[in-house]
Amino acid sequence: MGSGQQVAVFGAYGHTGRFVVAELAARGFAPVPSGRNPRALKELYGVYGLESRVASVEDAGSLDRALEGTVAVINCAGPFAKTTGPVIEAALRSRIPYLDVAAELEANLDTFVDYRERAHEAGAIIVPAMAFFGGLGDLLATAAMGDWAAADEAHIAYALSSWQPTTGTRRSGAVSRERRGEARLRYRGGQWERLTDAAPTLEWTFPEPLGVREVIGEFTMADVVTVPQHLSIPDVTTYMTTGAVRDIASADTPAPTATDASGRSDQTFLVDAVVRSGGTERRATASGQDIYAVTAPLVVEALERVLTGRIKTTGVASAGELFDAPDFLTALAPHITLGLHTHHV
Repeated sequence: MGSGQQVAVFGAYGHTGRFVVAELAARGFAPVPSGRNPRALKELYGVYGLESRVASVEDAGSLDRALEGTVAVINCAGPFAKTTGPVIEAALRSRIPYLDVAAELEANLDTFVDYRERAHEAGAIIVPAMAFFGGLGDLLATAAMGDWAAADEAHIAYALSSWQPTTGTRRSGAVSRERRGEARLRYRGGQWERLTDAAPTLEWTFPEPLGVREVIGEFTMADVVTVPQHLSIPDVTTYMTTGAVRDIASADTPAPTATDASGRSDQTFLVDAVVRSGGTERRATASGQDIYAVTAPLVVEALERVLTGRIKTTGVASAGELFDAPDFLTALAPHITLGLHTHHV
């Protein structure tokens, strides 16, 4: 457990940031909330009584002061296209690990491209997308791969009972759309493709009790960035149930509403990761409640493993590359229910 170690949480007062602060405190760490909004930090102090530090990505000195004395930083502040670079730079100056919960494709791609060489040379640890999108799917695909050195395809399908997006999700989505214009991204043959047609509507057979559900195919999420970084799979595709896509596309969909004492909403999820090689298919699934809330145990479990040396590499690395995927997923109980299956197709 944390034994009182200080961990900076940039964007601590956001929806996901609050879950991360609570998870850190529950595991014995001393969260150090940080961000540009002093009023929001003061409100957080009223809840937890934690020391907070005002910092802005436009002021490198303020970021350095925010990280002083901490053992790591978790970036929860979107849009990540604007925050990842400055916070990573501050982490490198402070010589501490950096983790974020970014779901933005472009921001995650930038992190791997811009920092891979520097982080490797410095022996630093940078973990992008250590969240529901990007981290969980990557761990599931890695666990499904098992002893395979390569596979032909990876498919990660999401069944969300609903998707009430946070303000941060909406802002991040707007930044991503602005960066890629009218195009959508797809990963085929080991390459990124920019397409301008509409993503296809398909049917996906989820494990029971969900069964067959309508999904948007090629609904490209952060897993399509993280998986190919370390797994030899030339085609990686993600899918989302159509109801969830309608929810997030509508400006009228409200933000998540807490339905229990922990602050979780009543949203449920099932993530179905399938890897295929020749005539064999391997599948790993995870189900649980509230995609934002479950990000907290994901990123804090990752933090604990980084700080205790339970990692496979250094540099910029996605979850499945850095950690023992089956062991990591097992450690997430009771936050998720896990399933692993292999069969011939």
